[in-house]
Amino acid sequence: MNSIPQSPEDSSNLLLSMLPSSAYQAILPHLELIETPLHFVLFERDKPIRYAYFPLSGEHSVLATMEDGSAVEVGTVGYEGMSTVDLLMESEIAIETTVCQIPGTALRMPANVFRKMTADDTALRRVCLRYLQAYLAQVSQSVACNRLHSIEHRLARWLLMSHDRVHRQQEFTLTQEYIATMLGVHRPSVTLAANTLQRAGIIQYQRGKVRVLDREQLEAVSCECYGIVRKQFQRMLGKGF
Repeated sequence: MNSIPQSPEDSSNLLLSMLPSSAYQAILPHLELIETPLHFVLFERDKPIRYAYFPLSGEHSVLATMEDGSAVEVGTVGYEGMSTVDLLMESEIAIETTVCQIPGTALRMPANVFRKMTADDTALRRVCLRYLQAYLAQVSQSVACNRLHSIEHRLARWLLMSHDRVHRQQEFTLTQEYIATMLGVHRPSVTLAANTLQRAGIIQYQRGKVRVLDREQLEAVSCECYGIVRKQFQRMLGKGF
């Protein structure tokens, strides 16, 4: 595992890289570098929030869970953002459960320190609020997407989002169980949709590994929701996303 970046320019977390050097140096003593393995639980619904997480790599999924244990992903967080935005709303309790679904690393800061450093109009608060607006656009668009678009279109959209969050490396880990949770469907439906993309030569999917073979075609298959949300992130956070 690499060491903690000593300047904003060196950070692979987009929010932290946007901070002025003085603001970054102020938070640096409070940052801890950790690994976030598959299924690592960052937050549990209705449980106290202990840390703010700034992913450097990997992907975090915000899950809405039903009484019967079923779940659907309502938000995705990667290197462009932070987990959890609940802290910006001064909540001490997590609204939803957040789990790491693509392994990686993250910088974390004690929640009480984060609250203190965002209590006033600070540089950290301003960049996090910009992220919050983009994140809320993602969540609201996901609601419409899950209601109106086919499984194949939604799968293409989520694969693109995951591909972005692993910095577009050609191959990444993505289990069928996770894809089913993302889309709110059963695993056989995921298999059919993935096979359709695979037969078209757009992706290769085997043993929990996804290889994007044709990014351009994957974007063509996706619904318009991917482009709408991406534009919001670019507008709020710049072309770094």
